[in-house]
Amino acid sequence: MKENGLVSKYTVAQYKPHKTSCNESPMSNELNRQFKQEKELSVVVSDLTYVRVGMSWNYVCLLVDLFNREIIGYSAGPNKDARLVYKAISTISGNLGQMCLFHTDRGNEFKNKLIDEALDTFNIKRSLSMKGCPYDNAVAEAMFKVFKTEFVKGRHFDSLAELTSELSDYVQQRSQSY
Repeated sequence: MKENGLVSKYTVAQYKPHKTSCNESPMSNELNRQFKQEKELSVVVSDLTYVRVGMSWNYVCLLVDLFNREIIGYSAGPNKDARLVYKAISTISGNLGQMCLFHTDRGNEFKNKLIDEALDTFNIKRSLSMKGCPYDNAVAEAMFKVFKTEFVKGRHFDSLAELTSELSDYVQQRSQSY
C-alpha cells in the first residue's frame, strides 16, 4: 500500500513533526516529553480548545496535573486570550507555590506578560513545546480528545453560563473518580 501511495480508510495519517530553528520565544522545552511525574503539582500542562455556544465559538482552557492526569484548573470564555488562561490558573485549589513547571504550546495566550507575572509570583518555571510539534504537549492534546468525546460531542450550549456550569460539573465528576 505504501509503495502505491494508498492509505487505509481505517487509519489516520500520522503527524510528522518538522523541526524548525525559528522559535518566537527563547523559552525551551524543559519538560522534554517527561510525562510521568512522581509528585503532585510538579508539572502542569495546559491547552485551549473551542466549543460551539449558540451561534459562535467560545473557548475552554484546561490545566492538567501530570502526576495523576487530573484536571486541576479550568475556565471558559468568549476569547482565546491570556485572561482565559489566568482565570483557569486561579481555579486551582492547591498551593500554587508547589507547582514547579508549567508546560504549554507556544500560543500567545500562554506566553505573555499576564501569565509570566502570575508564574513569576509563585516561582513557577516555564516550558514551551517545540514550534509546530503537538507531541511535546501530548497529554494536554489527549485530554482534549477525551474532553471533546465525553463532554462536547453531540451537545449544544445555549449560553456561556450554561457551558461554564456544565464544565464545572464535568470537572468535579472527573476529579471524584481519582
